[in-house]
Amino acid sequence: MKAKTIKRALLYSLLGIVSLVILLVVHIWWVYRPKADVHTRVMARIDIGQPVSRDDAANISAWMYRQKGVDHVLVNPQTRIVVFTFSPLQTSGNAVAQNFSAQLHLKAGRFMPTQRDLAGSCPVAGSSVYYKVYKFIDHIL
Repeated sequence: MKAKTIKRALLYSLLGIVSLVILLVVHIWWVYRPKADVHTRVMARIDIGQPVSRDDAANISAWMYRQKGVDHVLVNPQTRIVVFTFSPLQTSGNAVAQNFSAQLHLKAGRFMPTQRDLAGSCPVAGSSVYYKVYKFIDHIL
């Protein structure tokens, strides 16, 4: 009879601990999930598929600054790259890139990194224990 009581107590203790761990994981995920607010800024890149002069770069920069939500623009005529930051609450990078091509009549498209690019971008992120735990929890939920 005493062994049965001990087994039952251990089982209830184990179930309690597992329940608390699950509750903690859900709480951490709920609190730390990314939320966009008025201070959030996103960086995007547009690659231009044709030569760009300094005058074109100035016109591109002026046009980009007139776009809703865009707050900082860098145009490099040598590499034909436009990098800009914007508020995700006001616009999206895809919308800006589509308007860019349509209104400025340039062969251009938004640069989106491949999985290979992302895997090689930060050597610490992919091998970090915290990152692996986060990805595991994110995959479960």
